[in-house]
Amino acid sequence: MIIDVHGHYTTAPEPLGAWRDAQVAALADPGLAPDPAGPRISDDQIRETLQAHQLRQMDERGIDVTVFSPRASFMAHHVGDLATSTAWARICNDLCARVAGLYPERFAAGAMLPQSPGADPATSVPELERAVTELGAVTVNLNPDPSGGHWTAPPLTDRSWYPVYEKLVELDVPAMVHVSTSCNPAFHTTGAHYLNADTTVFMQLLQGDLFADFPDLRLVIPHGGGAVPYHWGRFRGLAQALGRPEPEEMLGTNVFFDTCVYHQPGADLLLDVIPHPGVLFASEMIGAVRGVDPRTGHHFDDTRRYVESHAATRGLDDAAVHALFETNARRVYPLLDRRLTERGLTRV
Repeated sequence: MIIDVHGHYTTAPEPLGAWRDAQVAALADPGLAPDPAGPRISDDQIRETLQAHQLRQMDERGIDVTVFSPRASFMAHHVGDLATSTAWARICNDLCARVAGLYPERFAAGAMLPQSPGADPATSVPELERAVTELGAVTVNLNPDPSGGHWTAPPLTDRSWYPVYEKLVELDVPAMVHVSTSCNPAFHTTGAHYLNADTTVFMQLLQGDLFADFPDLRLVIPHGGGAVPYHWGRFRGLAQALGRPEPEEMLGTNVFFDTCVYHQPGADLLLDVIPHPGVLFASEMIGAVRGVDPRTGHHFDDTRRYVESHAATRGLDDAAVHALFETNARRVYPLLDRRLTERGLTRV
């Protein structure tokens, strides 16, 4: 089985975007507020968007299951206030849960949190719990920068985040540390802000003692860990200078990188440097990079090819490949593992 732990509903039906536009317009004119019950989206509309896009490409690439969360750039926690984000998160999470309900063999729901600049992270806990216990989400996206590129929030090691971590551990779900749209013109959203955040968060974790307080907390840093694998010697050297443990001690137990790296040399470097228990297969399809690489004739985000090529050239055995494609994800996402096991797909 091939499990993709990083998918977003980037092709959601048009009424979702229209509802959000009305919600944002209502910040200036309350008379424009949309129906608080959310947009009217039929099951057929959901099926149409998925069959033409994500499901088609999953079938073409041999991906069996995708962990599917709201579109990251649409989380936009910097827009409005906590009430704005709370309403928007609820609607987006409900929609992803519907996707998983319509295609239980192919999708597992992820969720966004109703974060807002300056809001106490604890205010996200009720929606976190609802998403997992009522909607069946197997993970949530945690935004380390709700301000949208201005980085006004404290580091993730700050105790203000602890109520979120306590609930994650209680529910036994990991969080993917994923920022949203950048409203800072210095940072392109997907080319700079996303990768900056991945790198920044890893350094925050290296500097702090978060996992001493939460030894069972699991955080997934997407996009191949940003700059971290490429500068692994820098991070090891900084850890040494700061009197911190070797950074790889976090990997495979508390911190995980995904394989959303879109060329073979980058994927090779990730898999050569980072211990494989700390790597989860993912593609972020359909996401930031959707085109075909003219040098290969394949989509940039067809990451299965990179992993398989790496396995062949490095002589990885079947167990190692199986771990990268399936068992690592099932270990890190126990609610997903339970769901698959209930369908008779036991973990080997």
